[in-house]
Amino acid sequence: MPPNVEGMDFDFAALSRHPDVEADNLFAVDAADRLLLDEATDAIAASPGRVAVAGDGYGALTLGAIARHGARGVRVHQDPLVGERALARNAARFGLTHAYTQHALDDDLFADAEVVLLRLPRALDALDELAETAARTVAPGARVFAGGMVKHMTPAMNDVLRRHFGRVDVTHARQKARVLIAAEPIRGAATWPRSRVDADTGLTVVAHGAAFAGPAVDVGTRFLLAHLDDAVPDAAEAIDLGCGTGVLATALCRRRPGIRVLATDQSAAAVASAALTAAANGVADRIRIVRDDALADEPEERAQLVVLNPPFHIGAAVHTGLARRLFRAAGRALVPGGELWTVWNSHLRYRSDLERLVGPTRQIARNATFTITASRKS
Repeated sequence: MPPNVEGMDFDFAALSRHPDVEADNLFAVDAADRLLLDEATDAIAASPGRVAVAGDGYGALTLGAIARHGARGVRVHQDPLVGERALARNAARFGLTHAYTQHALDDDLFADAEVVLLRLPRALDALDELAETAARTVAPGARVFAGGMVKHMTPAMNDVLRRHFGRVDVTHARQKARVLIAAEPIRGAATWPRSRVDADTGLTVVAHGAAFAGPAVDVGTRFLLAHLDDAVPDAAEAIDLGCGTGVLATALCRRRPGIRVLATDQSAAAVASAALTAAANGVADRIRIVRDDALADEPEERAQLVVLNPPFHIGAAVHTGLARRLFRAAGRALVPGGELWTVWNSHLRYRSDLERLVGPTRQIARNATFTITASRKS
């Protein structure tokens, strides 16, 4: 770490979201990041070498704590891979590459930390696993500074924190942001990941807190599962792109004994959950699970079938940019004549994007909410 970084010329405006989707309404830093750092100023100064950060979007919390408040050896957990890569790029820009370390969401992340900076996740289950892990491992006198934009915060978040900490205080709002400060950790046994047997499919779904839909089959995936047998029946190689808990990959392997599937997602919670789901259903030997960003690290033209239930949120913003990145990735990954089978919210009208980024597209099924299409690579 460079000497005397505290007080260095650090400009939040210089932070970039790259390689994540960039747009005029998407930002690398916001008022909640700034308020979190301000609320934690004295706590960081008192324990600069015992700081952990979770949920940092693109580096504002990590690099701000280091450059503005003198934190050192900061331990960081970011669920999205693009967040990790954006932090690495931003750290390099400020010469802070070696000032922090990346960690999985495990006991080492928060071990004996005195200060935790946490961006509140949208999902309460994700917050529950974070808070549970922190409470189990932080120093007895630790404080967790958990912040977000007020419009994305709910009273239920306070309740989650109170399950794991004896005291939760609420700060005044500033620029439509607020911070919850949790202290007095309540030690307890780990309850994550969690599993459930889906009554309709018989699949055992295992999930960490931040995995989309948790230990359940979401309605879009369930609709696609009903038509999955018709998706390139003779495919030998398939990809479950944005695999989440691995439901589609696992279902393909259970229904087709000869198929091999690559399951990939940029979420650390998702790929960990997918591995557990595959193992719980006895198909782990035929599913390769990789944390990757839109197949960036995979060869082109390798699969006859790609299945996809794309997200339509980037953080808290409704945005179609991520879905388009995944459509483009599917087009690269398919062999000529291969097909992308995707389920999407009908109001998003993705068909023209699929035609342009993959190939000729036909509708397979439609209900009141979702559309399933098959796009053939020319």
